[in-house]
Amino acid sequence: MGNRKFVAALAALPLTMVGAQAAHAAPGDPVKFADGLTFDPIIEGRLRYEGVDTPTVDADAVTMRLRAGFEIKSKSGLSFLAEGEGTLGIDNSYNAFPFAVASHQRRTQYAVVSDPENIDLNRLQIAYRTKKGAITIGRQRINLDDQRFVGSVAWRQNEQTFDAVRGEATLGPVSLDVTYANAQRSIFGVDAGPRQSYGGDFVFAGAGMKLGPVNAKAFSYLLSYDEAFFFANSSASYGGRATASLPLTKAWKLNLAGSYARQTDYGTNPVRYKADYVAAEAALAGKALTVTAGYELLGGDAKAGKSFQTPMATLHKFNGFADLFLTTPQTAAYGGLQDLYGGIAYKFDGVKALPGLNAAVTYHQFDSDYGNLRYGTEWNATLGFKVKRYLVSAKYANYQAQGFGVDTKKLWLQIDFAY
Repeated sequence: MGNRKFVAALAALPLTMVGAQAAHAAPGDPVKFADGLTFDPIIEGRLRYEGVDTPTVDADAVTMRLRAGFEIKSKSGLSFLAEGEGTLGIDNSYNAFPFAVASHQRRTQYAVVSDPENIDLNRLQIAYRTKKGAITIGRQRINLDDQRFVGSVAWRQNEQTFDAVRGEATLGPVSLDVTYANAQRSIFGVDAGPRQSYGGDFVFAGAGMKLGPVNAKAFSYLLSYDEAFFFANSSASYGGRATASLPLTKAWKLNLAGSYARQTDYGTNPVRYKADYVAAEAALAGKALTVTAGYELLGGDAKAGKSFQTPMATLHKFNGFADLFLTTPQTAAYGGLQDLYGGIAYKFDGVKALPGLNAAVTYHQFDSDYGNLRYGTEWNATLGFKVKRYLVSAKYANYQAQGFGVDTKKLWLQIDFAY
């Protein structure tokens, strides 16, 4: 990691914070402009430094992301939303693409930071919402459950959205959520060639119910891609998820979450396979302290050399911040992924100078599902606080390779704001 650029990024952080404290713009509350109609402006920004350190290549990326748009709502529940998004590379000492593409942003002398410079139409949708349900048509953000199967990839500067029709309904104790999409707008932007957007036929369906303290849901994800280079990601996943929050004392509660799914080939996928997904997590949570332990399995089919994949997920949320496992390993010799993890988080209440101060540390042990290979270990750490309407955060990842990948360290310094 370039030391001079890293020091410069650290020096710039307090200066940016001073500017943040001096800002006086009021939040963009909805404004009434006609009988029964409101206009709600959307203004969001994020300034970020990301540094990558590996044995062979490094990267230093300073990027700025801005979103601007508006939403018009009526009393009847009808709304229209339009939003543009742009990302600027202030320091371009990074490779924006983890795949070959004819672009000046493909800089193989640097490590990958998947935040390419980009300008695009992020969302353009019409929605109708009532107490009993909603329908949304157009380019939209979709985050389902914990985003393990479908998410907006909000961590990256360019958001993932979908050209889709989504319907939601409540029928007595049952909630239904069904989406049909024909395009997955990727995080890679206008210079990514055919990887700017993946076409196909995609169906997301879920039915949930509250059973006492337990929220239970059955789901299915049917993905059939049009692009030949993405056929291997066509799949059908069927499963269920349950969550519960159990009070233990006045000060402590136990949060539980579990999922299971079976994935098989589907649609345009030429390889026949089947693989299982299992996730279990328990968190003991108090007012300030939370201790978490969990296990996640993305299984593999050794005969087919295939593993459980989730190509529409918010992948950075899972399996370590260093992003070594965005694609589940799959070879003839080894494949699949087991992630055993534990962590601790603390909220520092009463620190007036740093409101909302919080910190967390997590440890991961990664192993294969078949092939008896120990992949490696990873430490993750986060720190965050607020300065008025500005969220300041830092993250660190340290992956130590054993049988997979290379030693990788990553550092992020970031400021988010929204009006």
